Amino acid sequence: MPDRSATAIACANIAFIKYWGNRDARLRLPSNGSISMNLGGLFTRTRVTWAELRVTSNESQEQDSLVINNKPITGAGLSRVSTFLDEVRRMAGIKSRAEVVSENNFPSSAGIASSASAFAALALAASAAAGLELSQAELSRLARRGSGSACRSIPGGFVEWQAGTGDADSYAVSIAPPEHWPLADCVAVVSHAHKATGSTEGHALAATSPLQAARVADAPRRLDLCRRAILSRDFEAFAGIAELDSNLMHTVMMTSNPPLFYWQPATLTIMQAVREWRASGLPVCYTIDAGPNVHVITEAAEAERVAALLANMPGVQKVLAAQVGGAGAVQFLPSTKRVTVQACHPEGAFCATEGSQGQSEEILRRWKNTSGSE
Repeated sequence: MPDRSATAIACANIAFIKYWGNRDARLRLPSNGSISMNLGGLFTRTRVTWAELRVTSNESQEQDSLVINNKPITGAGLSRVSTFLDEVRRMAGIKSRAEVVSENNFPSSAGIASSASAFAALALAASAAAGLELSQAELSRLARRGSGSACRSIPGGFVEWQAGTGDADSYAVSIAPPEHWPLADCVAVVSHAHKATGSTEGHALAATSPLQAARVADAPRRLDLCRRAILSRDFEAFAGIAELDSNLMHTVMMTSNPPLFYWQPATLTIMQAVREWRASGLPVCYTIDAGPNVHVITEAAEAERVAALLANMPGVQKVLAAQVGGAGAVQFLPSTKRVTVQACHPEGAFCATEGSQGQSEEILRRWKNTSGSE
């Protein structure tokens, strides 16, 4: 079979009802469902080429190759991707090795989970290059095998991952398109340090917390409240349930064995400031993933104001902001025919740094042009 390539793009996402803990670690079946928002302008672009197997000088077959942000990856990182590609090989009935080249347009230390966009883009590109024609639900299931939250980066806009009863019905669906509610995520980066305990290891510890069972049992109620708030565009209700769910997840983390303490002093300072801003009338709320950096959700019209407030807070090193993003999509089919699907709103993000006195005129101009604000 001649070499076949495809390129795909997928957004990162931020969860409002969190995924923490698996009932099946191998299949990445979650302990509870989750709801998230795709982050337009913060994305991974991945090219997969299925190439003929070649025998090396020591008579062993060449392995898959992986390059991320221009850096060749070996060891555990490559092994994880190859294991995922084995599933695509099985589905397509091929034995080809894969050459994977991937890049993120946001720094890995920015507090945004890159595994979600990475495995969503990989699922899209690898399956398209292999000649598979998968539905969105099938693509979401496939992405989940690489990283649980990746299943939520396949559909667009506001997305719910249904926990399901097994592999067949555990996938994500869009509950509202990007234009349904113009929100923005302003990410306050307080640390660039690599996490001592990553999410994969953290999921395995969730069940050791005496509070995880109660958190999971209450998840259907929180999912319903969050879903209703999004569909009715009720920011006050949304803020309350998003902050509660974030706090619950971190409470489980702090009471696991061993305990996981991700927050830093600046994290708590921002959390308190956000609640004070909301009390004064500014539509803002916080949510925090497995790390110290704070995602501050607001209405898109207020994004530049919120980003400026955050950028001038002590301890904040950088602020990234993104609007609601679209679905992941293949950009080029193996035939090089372009797919006319708008994905992720690639220009819908801006960055502010501490001490910048807000953002530069160029950054604000780009944000206003993409958000439609005046």
